[in-house]
Amino acid sequence: MNVTVQEAVQETRQETRRETGVVLRGAELEYRRHGDCWVSPVAGPHIGAWHSTVEAVRIPAGRQWSPPGAAAAEQVAVVLAGAGVGTVGYEITRMRAASALYSPVGSPYSLSAGDREMTVYVWSAVPSSDGTARLGRPGPGQARFRSLWNGETWLTPPVASVLFRPAAGRAGLCLRCGIMLPGETLGVRQHEESETVYFVFEGEGQFYLHDRWVELGPGDGVFAPPGVRHGARNPHTGHLASRFVVFGGSVAELPSYLGDNVPDL
Repeated sequence: MNVTVQEAVQETRQETRRETGVVLRGAELEYRRHGDCWVSPVAGPHIGAWHSTVEAVRIPAGRQWSPPGAAAAEQVAVVLAGAGVGTVGYEITRMRAASALYSPVGSPYSLSAGDREMTVYVWSAVPSSDGTARLGRPGPGQARFRSLWNGETWLTPPVASVLFRPAAGRAGLCLRCGIMLPGETLGVRQHEESETVYFVFEGEGQFYLHDRWVELGPGDGVFAPPGVRHGARNPHTGHLASRFVVFGGSVAELPSYLGDNVPDL
């Protein structure tokens, strides 16, 4: 089979990304019209992510994001800016910056902006053909709505919280939040079987990816493929330094730290 030069270059780039990960810059997102909203791909096959996709969605004031076919996938959405209302199945709640929702397979969801534009990042994972490999069925009473400041599952120090996670024995989307005060670091480690995508919610700080630290701000993030070392830190000090808040998660593996109480990404 003949392979074009362009295809060969693209394949080489994807292999490199699978070995080193990708830095994601919010300022470089390219939004396209999708119904009443604007959507930009952030993570997915185009950067070598095979288990889940992340999209940035801008919902104009008074408009709604309710993608067709959403019930066929597991979904997690985090609000970066704006305010409005979120629904999952028959549940409904007000949402604002730092709000998050979890929509399991079989349950449609929607997000409606209030009197100004709402910006959200949305994770999506489709179950494998046998319906088990990436299907994160919720446990009894699992919440559909959380805040990045959720205090029920703190792991310290520094502060790390688990907002949504798959039931024991199941692999699926997991959403976590890390809050680093000046000088604090969340452990640098690797997950051998999971892809991880993290973003900055608040402050300026650094992410470790593969073999280097990179400077990131709100809306920026990283994609760490399986086996790629990653972490985050707030290198700033002094009385003017502020906290550094990151959020994101993994798919295809239950994070190991859930069993050892060691906060990491």
